[in-house]
Amino acid sequence: MAKINLLPWREELRKERQQEFIGIIVAVALAASALVWFVTGNVEGQWKAQKNRNAFIQKEMAVLSEQISEIQELRDKREQLLERMKLIQDLQGNRPIIVRLFDEVARSIPDDLYFTSLDIKGTQVSVKGRAKSNNRVAALMRNFDESDWFDAPNLISVKAEKGGYNTFEVTMVQVDPKNAQEEEE
Repeated sequence: MAKINLLPWREELRKERQQEFIGIIVAVALAASALVWFVTGNVEGQWKAQKNRNAFIQKEMAVLSEQISEIQELRDKREQLLERMKLIQDLQGNRPIIVRLFDEVARSIPDDLYFTSLDIKGTQVSVKGRAKSNNRVAALMRNFDESDWFDAPNLISVKAEKGGYNTFEVTMVQVDPKNAQEEEE
């Protein structure tokens, strides 16, 4: 006799497949959730690490900027100090020259000749004065010409004034005898 299975085997098979399908979907959903959680955690961790690195770099940049400004201030102070030192050295070096220059002017003045003004601007020296005669002015010019400290005396004007005096103006160039000797050699 033939066996007939009247049990609803197709429905049972359908239920089994449906349960397998739901199990697979749940497993895939769990795997996807785990993957999303892992990737999100990893990306978030990298983002936090990058944020920390950026904060560290910003902090270090602020420190370096402060150090750069301090270095610039120190360089400015150094330049100012060097300028002051150079000015002081120039003044110290010129101090004996001024004394020697006035000594040379005093030696060059003949009798009966008086200075009313003496101006020194750079190396240009201008002298104004009064003399009893033109011979005294000529003697002054010769004395300046023979001096090692003056060069190229130039008589600008001589005027006869009341009272028997002549007013005069002479310009010349101040030279340093040491430098003049070095240039000649």
